[in-house]
Amino acid sequence: MTKELIGRGLVPGVVEGEALVSHETISGWGGIDPARGVIIERRHELFDVSFSGKILVFPGAKGSSGWSGFFQSTRLMGTAPLAMVFTAMTTKAVLGAVVTRVPTVSEFGDVDPVDEIATGDIVRVDGDRGVVAIVRRAADQAAVPR
Repeated sequence: MTKELIGRGLVPGVVEGEALVSHETISGWGGIDPARGVIIERRHELFDVSFSGKILVFPGAKGSSGWSGFFQSTRLMGTAPLAMVFTAMTTKAVLGAVVTRVPTVSEFGDVDPVDEIATGDIVRVDGDRGVVAIVRRAADQAAVPR
C-alpha cells in the first residue's frame, strides 16, 4: 500500500528511487564533497555516505548561502541527488534545490517526512503536484547504504 505525503512542490519533475534519510540538517558549504556526492561533515550521522542518485530526505539546510553553490556543483559533476525532500523550507534549501534542478517537495504541514520515510525506502517524488509517495518499504530499515 502506497502512503502519500502532501507538501508543496518547489522544483518540478517526477522521479522514483531509493531514499537516503538524514535526521540532521546538512551543510552544503564545506559539509559535502560535490565531486563524489558525499557528506563530509565529520560529526554528521551520514558522514562519508553518498547521496548521489538517491532521494535525499532531510530536515533542511544549515550554514552559509554557499550551500546552493556546492549543490549546484553536484549537478554539474553528475553526483547530485535524484530528488530532495526537506522539512523546513529556507532560502538556502530552496535555492540549492533550484540550482541543482532536481524534483523537490517541502512544507508537509504536521507531517515530517524525516519521521515517515526510512533510508532504503523506495519513494516517488512528484515536484509538479507536491506529493511524495512511499512506494515500498526497505527490507532492513537499519541499513545505511554507502
